[in-house]
Amino acid sequence: MLHINLLIGNQDLAASDARFFDRINPLSGEIATRAAAASLSDVDSAIASAWSAFPGWLSTSPSERRMLLNKAADVLEGMQDRFVHQMMKEIGTTKAWSILNVNLAVCMLREAASLSTQIGGEVIPSDVPGCLAMAVRQPAGVCLGIAPWNAPIILGVRAVAAPVACGNTAILKASELSPGTHQLIGEVFRKAGFPPGVVNVITNAPADAAAVVERAIANPAVRRVNFTGSTRVGRIIGELAGRHLKPALLELGGKAAVIVLDDADLDAAVDAVAFGAFINQGQVCMSTERVIVDDKIADHFTEKLGVKAASLVAGDPRSGDVSIGSLIDEAAALRVDDLINDALSKGAVRVAGGERVGSVVPATVLDWVAPEMQLYSEESFGPVVSLIRAQGTEDAIRLANDTEYGLVCAVFGRDIGRVLSVSKRIQTGICHINGPTVHDEARMPFGGVKASGFGRFGGQAGIAEFTDLRLTTIRTETPHYPF
Repeated sequence: MLHINLLIGNQDLAASDARFFDRINPLSGEIATRAAAASLSDVDSAIASAWSAFPGWLSTSPSERRMLLNKAADVLEGMQDRFVHQMMKEIGTTKAWSILNVNLAVCMLREAASLSTQIGGEVIPSDVPGCLAMAVRQPAGVCLGIAPWNAPIILGVRAVAAPVACGNTAILKASELSPGTHQLIGEVFRKAGFPPGVVNVITNAPADAAAVVERAIANPAVRRVNFTGSTRVGRIIGELAGRHLKPALLELGGKAAVIVLDDADLDAAVDAVAFGAFINQGQVCMSTERVIVDDKIADHFTEKLGVKAASLVAGDPRSGDVSIGSLIDEAAALRVDDLINDALSKGAVRVAGGERVGSVVPATVLDWVAPEMQLYSEESFGPVVSLIRAQGTEDAIRLANDTEYGLVCAVFGRDIGRVLSVSKRIQTGICHINGPTVHDEARMPFGGVKASGFGRFGGQAGIAEFTDLRLTTIRTETPHYPF
């Protein structure tokens, strides 16, 4: 069992009232992590530490920030085994997903390092003689990052790396379901040599989450909020941030669709769908939840996808090389089971899948999914993919847009002109052509529309999110005033 404290000002501190909470391994039932349960005064202390560190961090040179972020990438890479072990213990996922998390998080730190020297501005032509006008991006202050458990290394690093690269200081509010993994991120920054208070990590008991978040957002020193998680909670975060007039970057739920046109390479589409639907047991915001396949090729595609899904081994990742591990807990598995059974009771046909065992649900493919089924519209966040048959291209576009979500989609077809035409009409923040819906690179803008949130992580978009654009004018000639 890992016992962790709060990380405030580069110090490991117990909660001020000495409370703690336990994160249970979903497979073994054993305590994976015992974590300090932050009080509201601890939240204040973490923000005070970040605010105190802000002037010094603001004055560091871009090259110094770049050097420290690259060092953090090296440290994280060297801690891969610890991260993988802790992540698997806390959320019961596979080793492959855990390693992928480490690799992408390292890339995010290196990309953030490069951003530190790209924060610029522009000279704006003025109509006033002798007036030089400049718009320059500058750090906002303290940034609160609220990260989820499903990709804890990737999303925990993403919550703080770009803000820090831009000259802000940061608070990472860890997920209650992966507190040890998120605390290791704080350790990375400390080992890399970041000054005290630049990156702080707080953990809280599940029952305290709402109060902790509200306290943090209300603090005047916090000037930016970023949240990755469910649309339900994102609405609450957005309302709180709006009440205090603070910009919030919200990356929320998804119901990603893959459109398979009648001229698609079916083998390539099957491989992409299987990866997108079943990596991390479908517990990814980008997960392929719907496959909208042209009815002309639907039978052939369905057969191929069923064979692929049936070949994926489900079980305890500790027992060997499995493709499908545990969902976050048995309650999540029961919910997925209920969605599957509801669809089957209303006419869906099981193409692949089997019985749930505890928190493990095998890779499941359901054909003939229709609007009256809960699975048609609800985000499953599990290893189940719905096949929806389209009567031609126009119908496929209509079906893809028939959702409140708008994070990511994919379109498969050999006629690239046609595919591009289709992709432009899908209401999502991201579209992949002839590739899986699960695709993220540190330098690319990432975010959604509709109920999937707003704002963008990644690359230059991240600079815009975590800085303020400030206008400065300089008069080089004495102006004439009318009075």
